[in-house]
Amino acid sequence: MKYVYLIVLSFFTALVPALAAEPVKYNKELDGFEYPFDVQTFNFNSQTKELAMRYMDVGAKDAKKIIVLLHGKNFSGYYWEQVANDLLAKGYRVIIPDQIGFGKSTKPDFYQYSFGQLALNTKLLLDSLHINKFDLVGHSMGGMLATTFAVNYPSAVNKLILINPIGLEDYSRYVQFQDMNFFYKNELATSVEKARNYQKANYYDGKWSSEYEKLLLPLQGMLAGDDWPIVAWNNALTYGPIFSENIVDRFSQVTNETVLIIGTRDQTGPGRGWLKEGVNRTLGDYKKLGVNAHKLIKGSTLIELDGLGHMPQIENYDAFIKAFNQALGY
Repeated sequence: MKYVYLIVLSFFTALVPALAAEPVKYNKELDGFEYPFDVQTFNFNSQTKELAMRYMDVGAKDAKKIIVLLHGKNFSGYYWEQVANDLLAKGYRVIIPDQIGFGKSTKPDFYQYSFGQLALNTKLLLDSLHINKFDLVGHSMGGMLATTFAVNYPSAVNKLILINPIGLEDYSRYVQFQDMNFFYKNELATSVEKARNYQKANYYDGKWSSEYEKLLLPLQGMLAGDDWPIVAWNNALTYGPIFSENIVDRFSQVTNETVLIIGTRDQTGPGRGWLKEGVNRTLGDYKKLGVNAHKLIKGSTLIELDGLGHMPQIENYDAFIKAFNQALGY
């Protein structure tokens, strides 16, 4: 009997690591993935579809200072945790939406994505909360959305803060137009390893850490789940406005107080792999792009973070929060 016991024990000892290695699986709305704060739902109808926009609303409801944080394309609201906690300590009420097609919000079978539509969705959410005046922060793609929001609803925005926004150059001028099938095929072929390598090279100057890895957990879970095709399809559709809407043209229309926080090492250049014939432009030169945007946005302030890339709030939080506090007026 001793030998049988040893064989059984060896079997289960070998099995435990294998079970532990089983990836967590998430559905298209990230059920089971814990956000840093309670998640609430705003239900509304858009383009004939019943949609659920998930968001975090933290801080005192009667706070005098309100701020809205808009996420980038490769993430959703969860990555604002540290920034939000600092804002809470300053007495802010903090609103962090997941845009339709992202994070815990609805992934429609089809949706005509535009920054005008996403701005309207966000305005409807804020109207439902009876919030009509706030500071607005956008990172990466969220910067394209925040700029559009400020132009469309200028009276709602106290201050506009853009953190390494994409859209600092008109991609449609330099990049070949691609059918959504092109982006869908690429998204279906996504892996955690590909995402890690892309972010390591483009966001973090070739470095990697456990903190960076944590930000990939939602992607890892959705890739392992059954809903990746619909998530990938929405990921593909949201490239549409990035490549078709000229945000640079809107900079001169911004009338709000604006602060640009630019990590100057950033080289994010969507579409550099399929430039138009004869185009030799180097996309994503943020050292120049930040200065140009600063000139186009009347009265804006430019804060440069030398040596930091596309994710300054993650890569070097101490340097970022100093700049962010300056942008807020502290």
